Amino acid sequence: MKNGGDFFLEVYALVRLIPKGKVTTYGAIAEALGSKKSSRMVGWAMNASHGLADVPAHRVVNRKGLLTGKMHFADQNEMQRRLEAEGIQVVDDQVQNFKVHFWNPHELI
Repeated sequence: MKNGGDFFLEVYALVRLIPKGKVTTYGAIAEALGSKKSSRMVGWAMNASHGLADVPAHRVVNRKGLLTGKMHFADQNEMQRRLEAEGIQVVDDQVQNFKVHFWNPHELI
């Protein structure tokens, strides 16, 4: 990867592959990209993605299924609403049945 911009584009390309009704984590994305970048770098990319209508940022959560990125949406409840519209139950900002809904991007490799 040449720079952060290229990394962000790689993150967005991968996030676009997350199926409806599934979530993945910042760390799983970083690992799948085989980068030495951290999950924090993926978080920065996701925070910058909210103006991109074709990047389903609501499907990226932390390793415990928490909606840690919700404050980057125009409405803090938007992330939960989008997930629930896809059949994912969220209680107290946490995806329920996380293991069932988890999508491993490494499976693409």
